[in-house]
Amino acid sequence: MNSSSWPHILIVGAGSVGLRHGRNLSELGCRVSGMDPRQDRREAFADEFSCFAFEDLETALAAGGLDGVAVCSPTRFHVEQCLPALEAGLPVLLEKPVAKTLAEAQVLAQAIERTGTPLLLGYTWRWWPPLAKVRALLAEDTIGTVRYVDFTMSAHLADWHPGEPLEEFFMSSAELGGGALLDESHWVDLMLWFFGMPESLSARVEKISDLDITSDDNVDMMIDFASGLRANLHLDLYGRPHRKSIRFIGEGGTILWSEAPNQIAVCVEAGENWREERFECERNDMFMGVAREYLAVLGGAPVDTCAIADGLGVMALLEAARQSHAEGRRIEPRSLV
Repeated sequence: MNSSSWPHILIVGAGSVGLRHGRNLSELGCRVSGMDPRQDRREAFADEFSCFAFEDLETALAAGGLDGVAVCSPTRFHVEQCLPALEAGLPVLLEKPVAKTLAEAQVLAQAIERTGTPLLLGYTWRWWPPLAKVRALLAEDTIGTVRYVDFTMSAHLADWHPGEPLEEFFMSSAELGGGALLDESHWVDLMLWFFGMPESLSARVEKISDLDITSDDNVDMMIDFASGLRANLHLDLYGRPHRKSIRFIGEGGTILWSEAPNQIAVCVEAGENWREERFECERNDMFMGVAREYLAVLGGAPVDTCAIADGLGVMALLEAARQSHAEGRRIEPRSLV
């Protein structure tokens, strides 16, 4: 780190997630600077954090005095913005997903290996206490051998950033890397976190709603694991009310996780005798978990919860989903890595 006892982090991309990371890192004792090509966002960032906000990354890095870089820009720019930070030896906190394509993600992975500079990937639901509890319950064989899992994420895009025109939201743009498949790949990541790489999948990746966007808004995957486990995964950007849930069915019972209500429910009987556990954690808690681990990485700790290898696994599944939709057949994700 530099001579200051307070780490200095450059936030690349001063939109909503960049502001969130800036606030959290500031709360944990960091100094922050910003970078965004949009003047309105630069001015808002500089005003909130009483710092300088740069128009381009090259100038920001050349100014020096940095300990790390948090890349919070649209997916299209992830790799090109991470590379110079890695080359400069600045540990990176990267918002998910790694990139638009598996090939781009592999370029980034090679740079991490070549430079030896660490990168922490922000698939934030890995830091969500209820999901960590679910993972522990599965490891304890609470419901026996798991045979089927259903992942659902349904949330109308117009509700995500009220007041921001849909056409200005990167999620609306296929070119910028928006859409259900890429941005909501959280749920693909969680599937890998729980069960590892599947054997094969078939998928539909489509734009089917009346939303005025160029990105996909509906994803359906049917996934097979070598163990015999079967999974379905559904993502959409048009659903109301919003729903995020995972249902695990085992030979000895069922676990149901939901975001709202914020709970885990377990049933190991034939009747509807559910054992429910409610949680009081808030959405920002998982982002704070990411920030704390990132600061540990800056201090020399290894990347633990989500590394580039995890991101490559997600990208292989996304690539397999696209290929399955285009070719109308099942794809083996491992064959793409």
